[in-house]
Amino acid sequence: MIAFLAVAALLQQGSTLPSSITVRHGERAATVSVVSTRLGAMVRAADVLSPLGAALMRDTPERFRLIVAGSTIEVQAGMAVARVGGTAQPLAAAPATLEGALYLPLSLLTDVIPRTLPGFRYDASRAELRRETDAALAANAAADPPRLAARQGAPAPARAAPSPDAAKGATPAGRATPNATARARRPVVVVDAGHGGRDRGMRGPLGRPPVLYEADITLAIARRLRDELETRDIAVVMTRSTDTLIALRDRGRIANRAQGDLFLSIHVNAANPRWRAPGAARGFETYFLSEAKTEDERRVAELENEAVKYEVEAEAGNDDPLSFILNDMKQNEYLRESSELAATVQDGLRSVHPGTDRGVKQAGFVVLNGAFMPSVLVEIGFGTNAAEAAYLRSADGQREMARALANATVAYLERYGSRRAGGTAR
Repeated sequence: MIAFLAVAALLQQGSTLPSSITVRHGERAATVSVVSTRLGAMVRAADVLSPLGAALMRDTPERFRLIVAGSTIEVQAGMAVARVGGTAQPLAAAPATLEGALYLPLSLLTDVIPRTLPGFRYDASRAELRRETDAALAANAAADPPRLAARQGAPAPARAAPSPDAAKGATPAGRATPNATARARRPVVVVDAGHGGRDRGMRGPLGRPPVLYEADITLAIARRLRDELETRDIAVVMTRSTDTLIALRDRGRIANRAQGDLFLSIHVNAANPRWRAPGAARGFETYFLSEAKTEDERRVAELENEAVKYEVEAEAGNDDPLSFILNDMKQNEYLRESSELAATVQDGLRSVHPGTDRGVKQAGFVVLNGAFMPSVLVEIGFGTNAAEAAYLRSADGQREMARALANATVAYLERYGSRRAGGTAR
């Protein structure tokens, strides 16, 4: 695979990309060239080491460790994900090797490092990655130690004593929180915003100029859901946090590497043009991974799986019979839990969604195949319906759905945690 990536990564200057970015540390600044490859915008790893004050270690021909400001960033050629402080972070492109040199996706500098490492900020208007001086970093740490500790992946300082409501396992607003005795760590929820980048997904509504693109709606709601969950002390990993393309199979890998407790993939539905009055179709439905039973379930799976055509590279299949059997066993282990999660999500949306409750369904979604944890794909509404498209685009609608999804997630996690603590079958 790496040889293929190396040959494919022919460099050509991209007109929509900055030709370089500046890395600034105090008064010192260095310019790093940005190149465009078939896999996306890249920088040569050797060019960023000195400006970042970083070191690069090669563990295997494909695996590397970047040591930056005392933190370790693990990357693997051909894998569009980085691991920072034990948490998986999606990348806009997979790192690649070309003639022995490692190329890193630009998003590592513009998104992952500023978001996960203390003291780094990226200014898109200036194409500048800034690293704070030690003095500035110390001042920030003194001002906000919990946030700094969280970004470094370290335990935050002790919080104030919980309120009586919190002691009972509920937030002040009365929402249930995961049972602390049933779980020794914060639950990890992987939130997947469907489509992205040049894969815009569905567009709607029917019969009108496009005002809604699925990739935009799913990202907006995923971000709101992340914020809702984080306020409830749930760790969130986003498969994408920007408008970028992530391969369908990589989304499950991101979830697994993050050791997620559950996986939520958010999508927008589209009516079949051959339906009678397709523009009138509306409603929400939640899927778990299993064989489709109806023609409509197969239609939705085909609609969402079609995104593979946008992926730059098709991964060779693994024909090892043992691997197939083991993966199938892992998937089946979570089948019942995924069904339960789907029902909980559907119940949660029913309380706020103005559309029709289309129920829990099952189909063979590529994005769910390979995520070894309770996993669902939720179709939050029909973007082809004018009224529903307006709801999906509205701030109020997005806020309501994100809150409903968060409530459902918390409710499910508490039951799931209790079952696991009690030793019941999954």
